[in-house]
Amino acid sequence: MRFQWNLILGLLFALIVAIFAVVNVDSVRVNYVFGYSEIPLILIILGSALLGGLIVGMFGILRQYRQQRQIKKLEKEIEQLKSIKVEEKPVEKKSNDSSEKANEDESENQNQ
Repeated sequence: MRFQWNLILGLLFALIVAIFAVVNVDSVRVNYVFGYSEIPLILIILGSALLGGLIVGMFGILRQYRQQRQIKKLEKEIEQLKSIKVEEKPVEKKSNDSSEKANEDESENQNQ
């Protein structure tokens, strides 16, 4: 459902930008560092919207890539912790048994 709302909002935003661009068709003078140029305002508006979308998309891809790397790292850590936990369980039982035997030996020594 969230994807559908994002799609609807994206289309609505694109429609607003398109209407705004069509209304502003006059040529404007653009000052570059190395010169000037006359460009229709519609191209500047659409170009700016496209460039902004590409930048946001690239940051989204970068964020998703980082999250995937973090997920893989955490999954490996979980597997390592599970394997350590499985290895320690029998050791804990043996140590508990040996401590119980030591306690029994001490109580027998005290009784004698």
